Amino acid sequence: MMKTALTIAGSDSGGGAGIQADLKTFQELGVFGTSAITALTAQNTVGVQGVFPASTEALEAQITSVLDDIGADSVKTGMLFDSERIEITASFAEKGRLPALVVDPVMVSTTGAELLKEEARSTMTEKLFPHASLITPNIPEAEMITGMSGSSLQIRKEMARELLKYGSEAVLLKGGHEPDAATITDILFDGAEFHYLSVEKIETKHTHGTGCTYAAAVAAFLAQSKSMKDAVFAAKQFIHQAILHAHSVGEGAGPVHHAAHRTADKPFIKMEVEQT
Repeated sequence: MMKTALTIAGSDSGGGAGIQADLKTFQELGVFGTSAITALTAQNTVGVQGVFPASTEALEAQITSVLDDIGADSVKTGMLFDSERIEITASFAEKGRLPALVVDPVMVSTTGAELLKEEARSTMTEKLFPHASLITPNIPEAEMITGMSGSSLQIRKEMARELLKYGSEAVLLKGGHEPDAATITDILFDGAEFHYLSVEKIETKHTHGTGCTYAAAVAAFLAQSKSMKDAVFAAKQFIHQAILHAHSVGEGAGPVHHAAHRTADKPFIKMEVEQT
């Protein structure tokens, strides 16, 4: 039977991020994708022009409908928007209905639009993080959650330690926002080991949907029963190819190319392990 993955996230009318990016990723990686939409966005490569939340009843009904019939081998969350929608999602997790849960704590869009209300951050960390197999913050999100600041490897290691205290099984702290870095290093931390995934930085503005796609790829590989380390490593290869071969679509930050892995060579990714 085909493996399935559920994404609970916002819809991107521009097609580059959110639900659309997640479903493209699932399809490319051989997993049947289902969705529950938390909010509609009027969005393109230039920015977010509007956010229109789905009703709480609609969100709960979507998740219930999918799980009662199709089920899910893994689940990925993206834009949850506010405390109410986080609580609905967390209620399913508390009942054990969201397996291999990957939480992408989407807070601000690539263009700077607020996608998670500030007062909802604590709801996410207290009610959803403890049920996650993996959380995937970037550096700005990690700073918002931990109150720490900086992008050096040592600071990010401390951030990862703090983030893990919220109860997830592992943390993937992405390094794409490292300033003036020739090499991008992501940190995967499970409490026992730090895994450093390093790859050459790509100079491009076409990175729309990067975080969504990366987290969705991890979820797809977890659905296929890969270990967390192997799922993250494979997802890193997928997203690097997608960024490297991103399309120029629209006038702003174009989307990553989800089908690039079909023909592109696999990138050289250096992985190092440090035990705590």
